Amino acid sequence: MSNHTESHSQQPESHAHHGGPKIYTANLFALLFLTIITVAAASFNFGSANVVIALAIATVKATLVGLFFMHLIWDKPVNSIIAIAGFLFLGIFLMFDFLDVTSRNNFPPRNMPNMENATPAPDSMNPLKTPAPRPLEPAPAKAEEHK
Repeated sequence: MSNHTESHSQQPESHAHHGGPKIYTANLFALLFLTIITVAAASFNFGSANVVIALAIATVKATLVGLFFMHLIWDKPVNSIIAIAGFLFLGIFLMFDFLDVTSRNNFPPRNMPNMENATPAPDSMNPLKTPAPRPLEPAPAKAEEHK
């Protein structure tokens, strides 16, 4: 019968390659650099490509976080496959949402009143045109009557 300590000492150490200060520092600088690129890209108007550029940078940053901070680079390959499959299905579901939005008509709600001939609100209801209320003054003290 084997002892627990014997079986534990014969197993290879699986946590030996989990990064180090150099890898995490390089990852930190890469994420900070990508954040600077994200902020710089947001200051320019690329039209409809703004979203594509932002999502591409975010994908690279998420990949770095998944590989190094979640240890997928050193883990079993099946865990990477599961993570990739999760993101793939998320992308598929979002694509179906985007396809569905373009097929809808923009109908107003049935109970929404027609605002074309609406009566404007009187100035007494407009907080920008009415004077500010004055604070209440304290009530005068009543003289006490002594009998």
